[in-house]
Amino acid sequence: MRIAEIFASLQGEGLLAGTPSTFVRTSGCNLRCVWCDTPYTSWEPEGEDLSLADVLDRVRALPPRHAVVTGGEPLLFAEAMELCRTLREEGWHVTVETAGTVLPAGPAIGPVADLMSISPKLASSAPPPDTPGNWGPRHEAARRRDDVLRALVAQGPYQLKFVIDSPADLAESLAWLDDLGLAAGRIDPGRVCLMPQGRTAAELAATTAWLEPECRRLGFHLAPRHHVAWFGHTRGT
Repeated sequence: MRIAEIFASLQGEGLLAGTPSTFVRTSGCNLRCVWCDTPYTSWEPEGEDLSLADVLDRVRALPPRHAVVTGGEPLLFAEAMELCRTLREEGWHVTVETAGTVLPAGPAIGPVADLMSISPKLASSAPPPDTPGNWGPRHEAARRRDDVLRALVAQGPYQLKFVIDSPADLAESLAWLDDLGLAAGRIDPGRVCLMPQGRTAAELAATTAWLEPECRRLGFHLAPRHHVAWFGHTRGT
């Protein structure tokens, strides 16, 4: 499988923020978010082709016992799912980060993660309609799969992490959560994270200023992009 990078750092987002973790970033994605912060795994995918054994050796050589399998979209690759299963069998806590548009590749033999971190892509994520490769309509057609979201939520512990850039994004995320059954109790509000969009501390602070009171009102987690504050917008963090 093509791997963009493997590194140890601190988890910067979501319910496990601050946890020392080894990140395995697969390269390749079925979406093209306009604000993607890892374009080297989507818009211009790069990396090296590694065997499952090679990836496991690199993960085992790093100290953290939490592993984060991310991308790109790792659920596209059967080898990545086998990596998750092997790490769990060896005692790692495994988080899978996904956009929630595809189910795990390969045979269905039980949960692949200890935490399924699902980041549904709102309408504002779509690139312009005239983007080369027809990616505007392709992204829009693929970005919302409620059947997949429900299946991933049902597989075990999860978090739903919405990237919020504007009040319109917040309104869309609330409507989407209603469709998924928030009011009926099918979605736990304590597992909903609202993450301000931004690549600099100043951009994040501007959105956080109005998003933080909304999170308190709604009972959701505010999910700052801590790694941007800690390390800047850089690879390998």
